[in-house]
Amino acid sequence: MNIKSLLLGSAAALAAVSGAQAADAIVAAEPEPMEYVRVCDAFGTGYFYIPGTETCLKIGGYVRFEVGFGEDAYDPNGDLPGGDDWDSFTRAQLDVTAKSDTELGTLTSVASLRFEYGNDTLYSSNANTVYINEAYIQLGGFRVGRWLNWWDANDLPGELDNLGSNRLNSIQYVYTGSAFTAGIQVDELSRAIGDGGQNVGIEAIVQAAIGPAKLELLGSYDFGAEDGAVRAIGSVAVGPGTFYLSGVWSSGDNAYYGVTDTAAGEAAVAVAYSFKATDKLEIIPEAQYIWNTEADADGDFFGDDAWGAGVTVNYQIVENFAAKVAVNYVEVGDEDGTVQGIVRLQRDF
Repeated sequence: MNIKSLLLGSAAALAAVSGAQAADAIVAAEPEPMEYVRVCDAFGTGYFYIPGTETCLKIGGYVRFEVGFGEDAYDPNGDLPGGDDWDSFTRAQLDVTAKSDTELGTLTSVASLRFEYGNDTLYSSNANTVYINEAYIQLGGFRVGRWLNWWDANDLPGELDNLGSNRLNSIQYVYTGSAFTAGIQVDELSRAIGDGGQNVGIEAIVQAAIGPAKLELLGSYDFGAEDGAVRAIGSVAVGPGTFYLSGVWSSGDNAYYGVTDTAAGEAAVAVAYSFKATDKLEIIPEAQYIWNTEADADGDFFGDDAWGAGVTVNYQIVENFAAKVAVNYVEVGDEDGTVQGIVRLQRDF
């Protein structure tokens, strides 16, 4: 009787221990579902949603290698002894664009950085240079920051014309219609023309498209220099390509168009024809004439006239990889003319 009770008690104890161990067993947790990157097609190709947000991000840019050639290409200002007739240059540009829809329109931010290596005076004053190419915020038609303004972003398609160039800290508003666009922009100007110091400039633009023709009229005023400039660019599809005609005039040397910042003159006219020979090959002959290529301390123009003619050839080697070759002849006053040009390879991404 005692032996039987002992056996039954041992069995009960073993069952209790086994039950306790089964109750305390570790159960592996279910893995959290992964959130894969989603494609955002609301703003064009290349955008994806930042995980956990409704903001669309696009990362792009390019890598460029270029060789410039022509008289004193290495030292165009004559500051160094024994200037050579060729010079190389490398650039990497990184562009980050973020977009999202809001009740006030599309909210956009752009951050564009350039990394350049020239090791000489033609392309860069330092061996390695990093700078902000563009950085701005835009909500609907309202934009603030730094970007290629209308003088810089809009010109003829070749590599000869000199119709203005600027990146400034600015405030801009643009109205965009179906065939008509109008905009106004206020710029900070820091330069030693007029009274120097921190000055203000203003730009206004009107653009229209009528069938195969496009017209742009741009006007600007530099309050520090107390001078301004106007420019018109027209284009029309003709035959297998597009014909361009542009004219620009300055009342005096100023931040938008003149001698100090653009190495141009009082006025200029330029023509170009962009001919699409094949799907991969584009040929662009171009010519330009510039009046009064110098300015005195007061910003008044004088000096010789200049003219030039050239051709630019663009060739798409493969998708996102292109070559450019440009050869230009430029003559100033009675001086002997010079041949200048570039050979460029660029990979976009």
